[in-house]
Amino acid sequence: MPEGDSVHRLAARLRQVDGAVVTAGELRGGASAGHRLGGRTVLGHATHGKHLLTRFDDGTTLHTHMRMQGSWTVTGSGRRLPAAAARTARVRMVLADGRTVWGLDLPVVELLESAAEARALGHLGPDLLHDGFDAAEALRRVTADPALPVRAALLDQTRVAGLGNLWVNELGFIRGLHPDRPVGTVDVVGLLDTARRMLSHSATVPDAYQVTTGVLRRGERHWVVGRAGRPCLRCGTRVRARDDIEVVGSPARRLWWCPCCQPVDGHRST
Repeated sequence: MPEGDSVHRLAARLRQVDGAVVTAGELRGGASAGHRLGGRTVLGHATHGKHLLTRFDDGTTLHTHMRMQGSWTVTGSGRRLPAAAARTARVRMVLADGRTVWGLDLPVVELLESAAEARALGHLGPDLLHDGFDAAEALRRVTADPALPVRAALLDQTRVAGLGNLWVNELGFIRGLHPDRPVGTVDVVGLLDTARRMLSHSATVPDAYQVTTGVLRRGERHWVVGRAGRPCLRCGTRVRARDDIEVVGSPARRLWWCPCCQPVDGHRST
């Protein structure tokens, strides 16, 4: 699932082309569609939450977002994408060494001045994966509306950036929080600390990507996500699920929780 750890891993992979000269290419999506990219040098890649920034030496930045369907790939010299994939390309960058960078089926493609990156990202909350994570500001934003369900507060990228549906569900289980618990009744400091540690582990450890149980066996990688109707891996109670809208304007998302490990009143039965 494309969450903050996904984009962090993607940026690390794309850094293989940092310093490369783009000899040809163009944008094929967004308001900048048709803009030529040749003549630039790739300075580096950065992230904020689920957003990817590709910075060039001419003072411009390519801002992209994968949402649910986008992806990136690099083909070697003389290699081509399958025709079906090539038709979905929204970014193409041919490098001087013959490799080509492709951004496929990207719903957000925007070329902007690097000095104006805040215009695209300034509304976002602190990024959980940044070394300079502002914990106090994140706490202020997440708890600004104490009655808001904890799931909605964490999914709102303007409060804290990087968590998607998988992580919000899994963190709820790990912290023993029912998804409808008001965020004002939650230890948000501890919750954000857990989120940072787990996201960082997922983003940097090869075999740990979005594995929350520590078990790599199929069907046991997650505590509750995808386990509706199956026994809780901790207590054996059947995991429940429902579709819900967490953030105004967002599509319905699937919620999973264990009614024993994540009681509504916050008191786990024994």
